[in-house]
Amino acid sequence: MDQRFTQRAPTAANLVLINSFVDALWLEDGLSRNTQLAYRRDLSLLANWLQDHGVLSLSDAAKPDVQRYLVWRVSEQFSATSTSRFLSAARRFYRFLVREHHIVSDPLIDIKLPKKGRRLPKTLTEDDVEALLNAPDTSTALGVRDRAMLEVLYATGLRVTELVSLELSQINLTLGAIRVVGKGDKERLVPLGAEAIEWIQRYMDQARPDLVKGHSLEVLFPSQQGRVMTRQTFWHRVKRYAGEIGIDKTLSPHVLRHAFATHLINHGADLRVVQMLLGHSDLSTTQIYTHVAQERLQQLHQAHHPRG
Repeated sequence: MDQRFTQRAPTAANLVLINSFVDALWLEDGLSRNTQLAYRRDLSLLANWLQDHGVLSLSDAAKPDVQRYLVWRVSEQFSATSTSRFLSAARRFYRFLVREHHIVSDPLIDIKLPKKGRRLPKTLTEDDVEALLNAPDTSTALGVRDRAMLEVLYATGLRVTELVSLELSQINLTLGAIRVVGKGDKERLVPLGAEAIEWIQRYMDQARPDLVKGHSLEVLFPSQQGRVMTRQTFWHRVKRYAGEIGIDKTLSPHVLRHAFATHLINHGADLRVVQMLLGHSDLSTTQIYTHVAQERLQQLHQAHHPRG
């Protein structure tokens, strides 16, 4: 990727337009922080590319400018997924500029989204998950914390961001449930299994006091420094554990979320129940896990059936 456009901030005028747009979307739709950051990055990259090609303001861009930018993205080998996200952000941005009377016409009218192949999420077998759960050294406070976090992830299918931001008030061990605040500030109640409850209780009794270091901290799983943990920090620990036990698959930060959903469906769970547990607003998003389950069944058939 050409770094000239990614290593500098947009001009002050372009930054005002981008910030106004993101702030308006946050008020209207309750965009998550990650989505806000992604939209800012996508629009900043467009602004810098346009500036280097003679278009000083995002509000001055015409349809041919955007088309040339899309050609550049192809030449720089951006994925179809990231370009689709960019176009989604740009469409909303230019509709916002029209609505706020910054521009008269939308330069993205009739520009089509690139086609995306259906990409199945990477997941783990049940044996893989068992090995990963057992990987932390539970003779240490950090190991007990990590084991509890992994157990909660696999028991609930939380997003990593939801996990690291969990607060004490969201956990009810008596009811065996977590109140999760997901994307768009939507709440859902997710049950905990017996194993997860047991490890949370052990963590609360044995490890958390050492990690909070006497501070009053609402977050359930603090970092080693006694602060809110970043999702990147937790993901690095998951990757380290996976490497230690010999899992050489290319894993995503949501690997245990994918395993949670896939294993539920493999064991006969209703798709709409899985949808509610994951916090998906659209059933079609959840349906991808039926494809993962079907692919796994085909692999098992081919491996074990005499005529597979």
